[in-house]
Amino acid sequence: MFRKMLASVREFKTPTFLTVLFIVLEAVIEAFIPFITAELINYIQTTAALEMTVILRYGILLVVMAMLSLTCGGVAAYTCARASSGFSRNLRQDVFNRIQTFSFENIDKFSATSLVTRLTTDIHNVQMSYMMVIRTAIRAPLMLIFCIIMAGVMGGWLALSFAVLVPFLTAGLLLVARRAMPAFRAVFRKYDRLNESIEENVRGMRVVKGFSREEHEKSKFGVAADDICRDFTRAERIVALNSPLMQICVYANMVFVMLVGSMLAINSGGLTVNVGHMSAMLTYGMQILIQLMMLSMIYVILTMSSESMKRISEVLSEDSALTSPENALTEVADGSIDFDGVSFKYSAKAERYALEGIDLHITSGMTVGILGGTGSSKSTLVQLIPRLYDATVGTVRVGGHDVREYDLDTLRGAVAMVLQKNLLFSGTIKENLRWGNENATDEDIVEACRLAQAHEFVSSFPDGYNTHIEQGGTNVSGGQKQRLCIARALLKKPKILILDDSTSAVDTRTDAMIRAGFRSYIPETTKIIIAQRVSSVQDADLILVMENGTVAAMGTHDELMTSCEIYQEIYTQQTKGGEDDE
Repeated sequence: MFRKMLASVREFKTPTFLTVLFIVLEAVIEAFIPFITAELINYIQTTAALEMTVILRYGILLVVMAMLSLTCGGVAAYTCARASSGFSRNLRQDVFNRIQTFSFENIDKFSATSLVTRLTTDIHNVQMSYMMVIRTAIRAPLMLIFCIIMAGVMGGWLALSFAVLVPFLTAGLLLVARRAMPAFRAVFRKYDRLNESIEENVRGMRVVKGFSREEHEKSKFGVAADDICRDFTRAERIVALNSPLMQICVYANMVFVMLVGSMLAINSGGLTVNVGHMSAMLTYGMQILIQLMMLSMIYVILTMSSESMKRISEVLSEDSALTSPENALTEVADGSIDFDGVSFKYSAKAERYALEGIDLHITSGMTVGILGGTGSSKSTLVQLIPRLYDATVGTVRVGGHDVREYDLDTLRGAVAMVLQKNLLFSGTIKENLRWGNENATDEDIVEACRLAQAHEFVSSFPDGYNTHIEQGGTNVSGGQKQRLCIARALLKKPKILILDDSTSAVDTRTDAMIRAGFRSYIPETTKIIIAQRVSSVQDADLILVMENGTVAAMGTHDELMTSCEIYQEIYTQQTKGGEDDE
């Protein structure tokens, strides 16, 4: 897990090393400052005829050491910020790149909201942990060691107080951190549910407002937020015990040094312990106890981030369920499609197949319509063509070759899918359309939009093709969005075009004009049209009627009207409904 995290440091190894170097220098200098201060106090106390040059020399030395310590700390802070920020950027990019390789099966395993949490909250936690490790986790133990050594040198028997206080404080701080760990671990798992509630609410805002369910959503979000608040409060309440525990040890050390030190100084006449030694002991005592508290905080933060590290590591370790084979094919000959004895289920643990016993042969350039009720696996069937999923049983062939023999980018570059809920990205209309072909000219874009019946409404916008699309395409209607997505697919000039109920939001006349444009613009492209309306597929070369994951019947419109009861029933219901409307 740690190796996977550290692999993202890469070009930021130098600032990481410099941070450690300057932190070591800062710790060494700070450890000697109380020693020099004690020497100055002893000189003032024991010398009858004070020389200002000596005092000035001590003063200049202390100022120089303080400035050097400040400089080292400042440089370390800069290099630490650069190293930790760069590390988190690389880690976030590595996780995002890994997610881009995932198949739908991998995405389903983690869930979208969980992946968002890992890319944001979890990586932020790891960044803070990395910052603590290369700075505070180096400085605290070094300062602890240096201060204990210097306290022993300066205080002699007085340093024995640390033999009692250090184990006591260490045990107390570890106990506090250990008690806080379960609460912190629980919090990060609950962030997924909180983000899921936010995403679901934002995406479904129109439905929420349409059913006046704002109060219900507020209540649901409040429960998730309160749950996290309770866990954080419980953890922070435990961690807050660090402060009184620290103060007890600081004041106990102060009382011990002042009381025992004064007695030793009086009894020995300043030979064993003097005022300078006592001053240094108080400073070193404070430093030692502070460093112990810092170590306990590091322990808590590392504990918090360990859960985040584990979650990030899970993503980085996840291999895509779908990969390109060695010596993969890099060219798709044509748009022919063959399903040979294909059955499919979404999970090995699933009890039943979503598709079963599919045998289908489509020649390149055909127009194929697919009809069927909700849950008949129409979309599942077409998702096997660009290998969004792999067939569980049997073989899917495109261009005469098993889809598993192709390079994934090559195969998916030859297939364009337009979904009922296709997504437009934030940016201009022109930028969205060029997702289909980044080298498309303005003339190509206008032609594709004319064929998709989108040019007229795009031209009516004040900025035309430079009109800005909001995230998710919320500033255009459902029908406009579908037509823009169809135009985007046409610019790709694919060998196979799949329309998954993607004209459901347009009227029948516009639907017919779009299909007519397909015949003239991409005659050699295989066109697969999933639809609810018979009119959308009536003129197709082949129509599939699907039921419960199987092909119940196939043929032309005329053939199905005489041989398939399901098709006859759908046709009769829709045409009768049309007559009633008239």
